[in-house]
Amino acid sequence: MTIQQLKYIIALNEKRHYVKAAEACFVTQPTLTVQVKKLEEEIGTTIFNRDKSPLCPTPIGEVLIARAKLILQEVNEFNKFAYEDRINLTGEYTLGIIPTIAPYLLPLFLEEFVKNHPELKLIIKEMNTNQIIEALSNGTLDLSILSTPIEDSRLREINLYQEPFFLYCKNSKLFKDVNGIDGKDLSPEKLLLLEEGHCFRNQVLNICEKKTEGRNNFTFESGSIQTIKNLVQAGLGYSLVPQLSIEYPYDEKFIKKFKPPIPTREVSIVVNKNFTREKLIENLLMTIKKNIPENLHKIDNYVRVRWKEPAI
Repeated sequence: MTIQQLKYIIALNEKRHYVKAAEACFVTQPTLTVQVKKLEEEIGTTIFNRDKSPLCPTPIGEVLIARAKLILQEVNEFNKFAYEDRINLTGEYTLGIIPTIAPYLLPLFLEEFVKNHPELKLIIKEMNTNQIIEALSNGTLDLSILSTPIEDSRLREINLYQEPFFLYCKNSKLFKDVNGIDGKDLSPEKLLLLEEGHCFRNQVLNICEKKTEGRNNFTFESGSIQTIKNLVQAGLGYSLVPQLSIEYPYDEKFIKKFKPPIPTREVSIVVNKNFTREKLIENLLMTIKKNIPENLHKIDNYVRVRWKEPAI
C-alpha cells in the first residue's frame, strides 16, 4: 500500500470517472486503474462498484476512503512539520473565505500581508461555510476566515472581531425610533435576502423577531450584498448589512443603527486542530487586527448572532 494509491482512490471517489481522476492526479488512466486494482487485491476487498454508472464506492469502500483522507491529512501535516521552517513563513497555503466577508476584509489587509511575507504563496478561494468546514476537515484547505461559532470538534477557532449589523433602508419613515431599531421592528418577508447557502442570510433572519407577515409582491434573492444595496437604494425594500460593507459617506443616508445590545457577527480564523503553522496564524491575525476599523476592537454591549438555520 502506498500514499499514491490512497490519493488515487480519493480522486476516483471525487470524480467518479477513471479518466477525470487520472487527469486530476497527473497520471495516465491505465496507471491509475492498475494501482487502484492492486490496492484492492492487497487488502482483499472491493473499494469501487464498477457495475454502476457512474461508478461509486462500495459500503466498505466509503469507510476506507474516509480513512484515506485522514491519513493523507496527517501525512501533509507531518511533511510540513518535519521539512518546513517552523519560524520563517515559506511555502504555499490555501485560504478559504466566505463571499460576504471577502470583498470587504481582503482589501484592508492583503497587500500588507503578502508584502511582508514574500516567500509565502497564499491561494485564496471564495467558498460557502459548509464547503469550508468540509475542506478544513479533509485537509484540502489550510486556513479560513468565516463567521463563527462553528462548534466542530475537528476545528479550532481564533476570534478576529465582532462586526455590527446595520439596517439598510431608503424609506426612513418605516423606522421612526431615533434611538435605533431592534429585531421586533423587522419581518423576514419584507427583507431583501441573500440566496440559500449563505450563513449571512441565516443571521439576518435570526435577527428578525417577527416570523410571519404579509409578503411583498415580488421576491428577490441575491448572492451579492452589493446587489441588495443597489435595490434598496432604488427603493425596492430594505435589508441588513455588515459594517465593513458600508461605504462612507455615500451609504450614511441609508443606514440605521440597532439599539443595544447590538447584533453582531463573529468573524474568526478557523483551522483544523492538526494545523501546526502557528507563526502563520499569528501573523495573519496580527495583520488583520491592525488594519480593521478601530471600533471593531471595542464593541461592548452586543449580542452575537448565530449563523445556523433560523426557526421560521
